[in-house]
Amino acid sequence: MTFSLFGKRALITGSSRGIGSAIAEELAKAGAEVVLHCSHNIRKAQEVKERIEKAGGVVADIISADLTNAVEAEKLAKAAGEIDILVLNASLQYRVKWDRITASEFDEQIRCNLFSSMLLMQKLVPHMRERKWGRIITIGSVQEIKPHPDMLVYSASKSAQTNMVKSLAGQLASDGITVNNVAPGVILTDRNTEALSDFEYASSVASSIPVGFFGEKEDCTGIVLFLASEESRYITGQSIFVDGGKSL
Repeated sequence: MTFSLFGKRALITGSSRGIGSAIAEELAKAGAEVVLHCSHNIRKAQEVKERIEKAGGVVADIISADLTNAVEAEKLAKAAGEIDILVLNASLQYRVKWDRITASEFDEQIRCNLFSSMLLMQKLVPHMRERKWGRIITIGSVQEIKPHPDMLVYSASKSAQTNMVKSLAGQLASDGITVNNVAPGVILTDRNTEALSDFEYASSVASSIPVGFFGEKEDCTGIVLFLASEESRYITGQSIFVDGGKSL
């Protein structure tokens, strides 16, 4: 089955690298006009733009914004324009023991992982309501149900994100807007590569995954494309794990 997103405009937060960049490329390949976002690395976002355009896709804009800052998050929403598909991928995580978490580390993760998502939805959903069509997809984590002991705040924020999805899905369904969460497991992104560089540690993590291996960022793009399409119109309020069975 081929999914078409022609005529749709998509904003993907955190799309200069990792899962976010792969999602942006996939949605553009399906015909969506994409708006890329990065926190500060414009050069990386420009590389994503070049790959998309080389493949025949359209990048409407690249916007830099620090999503721990509410003012910058609002500026992102305004600069992005009228959005039909909102992929909330950007996140922040600090790997630190629970009894050493500082107030700023706690606050920054909650602002980026939760508050900015709510703010972007507040600003961008009115257009979706006008069109009676919209897709909101949050990128969560297997940690929402299998928390890492050294990522207490990150895990908690992802669990809260899932509850936010469930709440909003019911409130926006009558407007033709679906809200779903995609929860990746251990995916080989830049963020995870360093942690998995130790062979013994990587082997122990892989052995905890029923399929026995780590996922690639492309493993996450197909389900996001489907959820962004018209064909997913009867699916809302769901959290779909892409984790090789780690959530079992």
